[in-house]
Amino acid sequence: MEEPVDTATAILASAAVLLRERTFDDISYRALADEVGISERTIYRQYPTRAHLLAALSNWIEQTCFPLPPFVTVSDFCAAVHQRFHAFDASPAYAYVGARASAISPTLDTEPAYLTRAIEAMLDVAAPTLNRRDRRRVAASLRYFSSAMFWARLRTGLDLDAAEICDAFDQAVSTVLARLPEATWARS
Repeated sequence: MEEPVDTATAILASAAVLLRERTFDDISYRALADEVGISERTIYRQYPTRAHLLAALSNWIEQTCFPLPPFVTVSDFCAAVHQRFHAFDASPAYAYVGARASAISPTLDTEPAYLTRAIEAMLDVAAPTLNRRDRRRVAASLRYFSSAMFWARLRTGLDLDAAEICDAFDQAVSTVLARLPEATWARS
């Protein structure tokens, strides 16, 4: 017996199905309601604006289609991001939703993303003497370079494939981390 799906999840799953055939801009609340089998008003109750729908859809897609494997070290982080970029190449419509959602103003009151917290935890281990301000700055940089937005800009702007984007990511990570003082790094 299948577990029941809540309305919000059904809306997001149906929006993801529609993304296979259309762009996000071409998915109307009416078409989405028809796909889910609910009223258009119910969609508006769950997601009052398209920005709310986009943000929720992006989060849902990231969790279901592009989960980042756990990482503890910088090399684990890089390997996880490489895997993610190849997944983006395999499902570009979904990755573009993530990129677009990250470009809009936040619509939800959320705590720092899992990825930001995971990067900060990695830095706590790898660079234990890094001060809080610099740790947050480095984490923000690494989060951007591992994002769908970074992937999309290199994919559409420079027509790079996942392997080339991984190379650019590796260079960016090396540049950011090279700026940290040598005494910051934990001794193995």
